Amino acid sequence: MRRLIAVISVGVFLALSGCKADPPNKLEKSLICSAKHHIFIRNKAEKNPLSFTPGTIADGKEAFTHYCVACHGMDGQNTGVPFVNHMSPQVPSLASAEVQQYTDGQLKWVIDNGIWPSGMPGSKGTLNDDEIWSIIVFLRHLPPAGSLGDPEMYTH
Repeated sequence: MRRLIAVISVGVFLALSGCKADPPNKLEKSLICSAKHHIFIRNKAEKNPLSFTPGTIADGKEAFTHYCVACHGMDGQNTGVPFVNHMSPQVPSLASAEVQQYTDGQLKWVIDNGIWPSGMPGSKGTLNDDEIWSIIVFLRHLPPAGSLGDPEMYTH
């Protein structure tokens, strides 16, 4: 029942705010962030079965390089992604507090299922569980912004 009330509240809020071209204000950002963290993004309690080791981080970086760099850059912080500031909603830095506050289980859910209509695709059938869990280990240990350079696909 609580979830239904929250969904209806978000719907009413969005309907009353209308279609505007302005960026979301602080209240709108807070409401949507809270809804994502507590209602829409599931799997909060699932734990990552992989440990944080240099090998797991390297595996995660490798899987990330094949699937995620086009939108998130080599470093997960949008470095070198030419369209990042032209998307709505913007592609988040994976080092941001908003992303890092998700549990590992929620991050796995996002990678598996994507976030509609943000542009974040789901990876079911593309990445296996070990690849996803290793990406999450990498996300928890991102390198400094810009330290890995630009994605090769945008340097030519």
